[in-house]
Amino acid sequence: MAHTPAPRWVTAGAPPPGCPAGFPVRSRWGKWWAVVDYPQMLHTVLDALNARELADFYRHLLNLKYRPGDEPAGAEDDPDWLVLVDDAGVRKLAFQRVDELTPTTWPRPDVPMQLHVDFTVPSFEELQRQRARAESLGATILLDRTDNQDEPLYVFADPAGHPFCIFVA
Repeated sequence: MAHTPAPRWVTAGAPPPGCPAGFPVRSRWGKWWAVVDYPQMLHTVLDALNARELADFYRHLLNLKYRPGDEPAGAEDDPDWLVLVDDAGVRKLAFQRVDELTPTTWPRPDVPMQLHVDFTVPSFEELQRQRARAESLGATILLDRTDNQDEPLYVFADPAGHPFCIFVA
């Protein structure tokens, strides 16, 4: 079981309401700071030639929404940075506009994958439904391994060429 450290509160005054007793307290710019033993994952960032286009692909694929302020601003909308969040406002994916992007050639080794995202579904039927959805949104299939009874999956490329998997787990 992974160890998740409890935060230690740092402040210029009294501990915040509900803060457990015995946590070290010290002054730091007069603000509250939660200090943990390890960095925490915020989100995964994908490079894209067109950040809005790729963000929209994943927004529809994963039923996410834009972080407040990142919604489309009109026909000339060409942002450098966008963030998608879930219904609770938790950051899930971010997109950074770049001037050049060489898509992976996976499974050929010429240009390695470097990073990919895995998504799961509960059944083979749902895998087929999500395949159709992904393709309708602009994904292309790189690998069809649905004949594997232990872990049927598809490897896709998103519209910018980033690989991602959807599999039954």
